Amino acid sequence: MQRLLHLMLPCLLAVASAVPPGCKIRVTSKGLDLVKQEGLRFVEEELENITIPDLTGSEGKFHYTINNVKVTELELSNSDLHFQPSQDLVFDINNASISLTFQRKLLYWFFYDIGTINASAEGVNIKTQLQLSKDVAGRLKISNITCDASIAKMQAGFSGTLKTVYNLLMSFITTGMRFLLNKQICPVLNHAGMVLLNSLLDTVPVRNPVDDYIGIDYSLLNDPVVTKDSLEMDFKGMFFDRLNENDTIPNQAVYPVIKEDERMVYVALSEYFFDSAMYSYYKAGVLRLDISGERMPKDLEVLLRTTYFGSIMLLNPAVVEAPMQLTLQVSAPPRFTIKPSGTTVTVSSSLNIYLVPSELPPVQLSSMTMEMRLNAKVTLKGKVLRVVFDIRRFRIYSNKSALESLALIPLQSPLKTMLQVGIMPMLNERTKKGVQIPLPEGMDFTKETVTNHVGFICIGGDLHFSKGLREVIEKYQPAPSPASIVNTTSN
Repeated sequence: MQRLLHLMLPCLLAVASAVPPGCKIRVTSKGLDLVKQEGLRFVEEELENITIPDLTGSEGKFHYTINNVKVTELELSNSDLHFQPSQDLVFDINNASISLTFQRKLLYWFFYDIGTINASAEGVNIKTQLQLSKDVAGRLKISNITCDASIAKMQAGFSGTLKTVYNLLMSFITTGMRFLLNKQICPVLNHAGMVLLNSLLDTVPVRNPVDDYIGIDYSLLNDPVVTKDSLEMDFKGMFFDRLNENDTIPNQAVYPVIKEDERMVYVALSEYFFDSAMYSYYKAGVLRLDISGERMPKDLEVLLRTTYFGSIMLLNPAVVEAPMQLTLQVSAPPRFTIKPSGTTVTVSSSLNIYLVPSELPPVQLSSMTMEMRLNAKVTLKGKVLRVVFDIRRFRIYSNKSALESLALIPLQSPLKTMLQVGIMPMLNERTKKGVQIPLPEGMDFTKETVTNHVGFICIGGDLHFSKGLREVIEKYQPAPSPASIVNTTSN
């Protein structure tokens, strides 16, 4: 028993020390079906551009040269893309056909002939396994590809005066063509995966700025997990202050568990995801607002002057008529609470009231504590996650005495109205830009449904390709290296 505990201890410690993801994404089989449709078009384009070297040889008195081989048509309708535990995607093409055309130069005894030959490869079977993993930067990558291709038979049609002779030698030529074509399929698909598709995955944000103050870290915590029905990825999902990126809060949120599989994709966001954003904004010092001038409601200013009339009359006459200012300063990082009934945000702040004469220092009239409970509505459109706030509960009280807190009761309603009408729209306008979720360029989220759970939000939806794979890949694929250019030119 003791030996068993020693063997299990490292595993138990690893589980206990594992950091829950702030953001978790599940792609279901339905989502993979959509990817298959777009991926099949991409594979067809790659195979259509396949390059087959010239074929030259002889058989007795028969000499031949085959060149300028081009793919004219593909039939890949019998294909399948599916998950294979524990890290693979498998792309199967079965019983496909490839039509070709090429130029011939043939010499038989004293007869010389040139022309075009139409050929077709039948019974083409291709099986490609793409292994997914986390690279050193925390980005999802295709780390390895295994490919196996076979062609059952090759047929060629000849015409011309030497048709009978060509038909006798057809098997010799088609055997060579089948060998060359089969030899080129897997290198093309390997390049498509390791280079081109990885350039598409490079468009997924990993550690990027959100605005001038904060950034977000979407690095993978571990290799993706592939089951027979889904692909699941755990992202750090952590915001950070761009001036002090190492100042973060501990992740004590629950581990998001996605059980649904009816939609193409699910995105789960824990309380830590939102709390780290609030903490980062707090540490960046931007959760402060001065309300004065035209932004100060006139009826509220009159009420404030009435409330603090006695204090104002005791001041220097030069400042009695000075404009008033409210300074709202968040005093602690706001905290999100996610429950099945909804999402709320707890905000504690100080509210200071000043007279601000034009050429004199501000004169503080009062300092109070303001506590708010906000409702938060989370939406996801395209790739942009947004949060809209409104006030659910509000109260103020004095930092000095209970008696002064009673005197502040008349200010509760007008201050809440000012926040609801003047401040919340301003806050929501700032959050309108939102933050991108980790999806590749050209792939968007549609028809979303939001479900609250204990400690996390789960957003289910469908995928939509706003741009084709080819368009995005051509935009971002790496430029050829000088060495490859030299080699291509020399060949």
